[in-house]
Amino acid sequence: MSLNYKNHSEKLDLIKKGEISLADNVRYFLKKIEDNKHLNCYNFVFEDAAEKADLIEEKIKNGTVGKLAGMVVAVKDVLAIEGKALTCSSKILGNFESLYTSTSVQKLINEDAIIIGKTNCDEFAMGSSNENSAFGPVLNPHDNKRVPGGSSGGSAAAVAAGLCDVSLGTDTGGSIRQPAAFCGVFGLKPTYGRVSRYGLTAFASSFDSVGPFANDVEDIAKVMNIISGKDENDSTSADIPVPDFLSGINENKKFRIGIAKEFFGEGLDAEIKKVIELKIEELKSAGHKIVEIEFPHNEYTIATYYVLTTAEASSNLARYDGARYGYRSKESGSLINMYNNSRSEAFGDEVKRRIMLGTYVLSAGYYDAYYRKAQKVRRIIKNDFDKAFEKVDIILTPTTPDCAFKLGEKTNDPLSMYLEDIYTTSANLAGIPGISIPVGKNSEGLPIGMQLLANQFEEEKLLQLSKQI
Repeated sequence: MSLNYKNHSEKLDLIKKGEISLADNVRYFLKKIEDNKHLNCYNFVFEDAAEKADLIEEKIKNGTVGKLAGMVVAVKDVLAIEGKALTCSSKILGNFESLYTSTSVQKLINEDAIIIGKTNCDEFAMGSSNENSAFGPVLNPHDNKRVPGGSSGGSAAAVAAGLCDVSLGTDTGGSIRQPAAFCGVFGLKPTYGRVSRYGLTAFASSFDSVGPFANDVEDIAKVMNIISGKDENDSTSADIPVPDFLSGINENKKFRIGIAKEFFGEGLDAEIKKVIELKIEELKSAGHKIVEIEFPHNEYTIATYYVLTTAEASSNLARYDGARYGYRSKESGSLINMYNNSRSEAFGDEVKRRIMLGTYVLSAGYYDAYYRKAQKVRRIIKNDFDKAFEKVDIILTPTTPDCAFKLGEKTNDPLSMYLEDIYTTSANLAGIPGISIPVGKNSEGLPIGMQLLANQFEEEKLLQLSKQI
C-alpha cells in the first residue's frame, strides 16, 4: 500500500470509511522502516504497534476513540516510555529501561496515537548533525551522503522518509528547527514551558523544549493541542490557557513581519537567501506588512548559548557515574577510578567536550567572567526580542546558514558545527517559539527551510502564517 492521505484528519476519515486498515497502515510503516534501515532513523522499533492498531481501529468503529486515533508517532530517544529502552543514543545508558513515561508521550498515548519506535539522535541531544550517536549517524533521506541535521535528526528524517506520520523531537538551540530545514519538513519548537519536560532527559534545563515534526502544518497543530499545558510534575511548565491551534489555523490574518539585517548577512548561502527573499516578496504581495527591525546583540548569541548550555550540561550529566545505572567500567579499582573510567569509556567526544567546557565556566576562578556574564547577556538578548515584538507580530529568518552538509565535513571543526545554529539559538535564549517550514530546494535538490519566530505563547500566529505560506 501507499500513503494516500496528506494529514491525520484525512487518514482518520479513510479508516472510518473502511478504505484503509489501520493495522495494515502500521505494518506498512514497519516494513518501510525495515527497508530503509540504512537511514538509521530508529534506535528501537516497537513491533507490538500493529497489535495496538487493531484495538484502536475497534475503538474508531465504536466511536470511543481519542483525538489522535491511529496517528503513527516516532519518539526521540531522550523521552521516557515505561518499560522501553531510554539510551539518549549514548553507550553510558546502553542497558537502561525507563520506569515511567514522559508527560508529552503519555498525552499522545491517551489520545490513541500509536508509538512505533524511538528515534536516533546526537548523544544526549548534543550536536547539529546526528553524527554524535553511539548508534551511528542518521542519513539524510534526500541525499544519503549528507547529514539530516541534529540533534533530532532521526525524528526529522523519519518523517521526511515516510517512516511515521509524525515524530517528537527536542530543541535546546535549534535541534528541531535545523533538522526540519535539512530534511524538508515542518518542525516546531514551542515556547519554553508550553510543553511539559517531565520525562525528558535533561541537557540544559532552562533551554530544552519538546515539539513535533510533520509533513503537514495541521498535524503540528493537532499534536500541539494535545501535548501543551500545565503539568504538576514539571514546575517549569506554564499555567497558561492552551488555544485550539487547529481551529484558527485557516484564518487569513495579515501580520506585521519583521526582517532583521543581522539574519541575512555574511555566511548565509546565496541560494537560501534568494529563496527566502522571494518568499518575503510574496508575503508583501499577499498583504502582510514587512517591517525592518534590528538585533544589536545578535553576534553574542552563539557564545552566550554555549557558555550557559555547557554549564547546565556539566551539572545535569554528573548523575551518569556508573554507580547507579547504565554502563560501568570493568576497569574499576577505586570508586574514583570507577567514576573516571565509566565516564571516559562511555561518553562520546562531543559530550565530553561540553562537560569540560561547562565545568570550566562554572569553576571558581571563571564563574563571574563567563557564566554570570552570559546570564546577563541572555537577558539583553531577550530585551532585543521584547523591543522587536512591540513593532511586529512575527520575525522571519533563514533557519540555517546553508543546506545539509556532507557526513564528516564538520566533525573536526567544532566551531563551524556550532555556527550551524546561528539563527536558531536566540529563540531558546529568549524562551520564544519558532517553526521551520520547507520553502524550496537548492540547485542540488536539497531542502531549504525558513524560520518564523513569535512572542512567548503565540504559537498560534506561527501556525497560521505557516499554513498561508
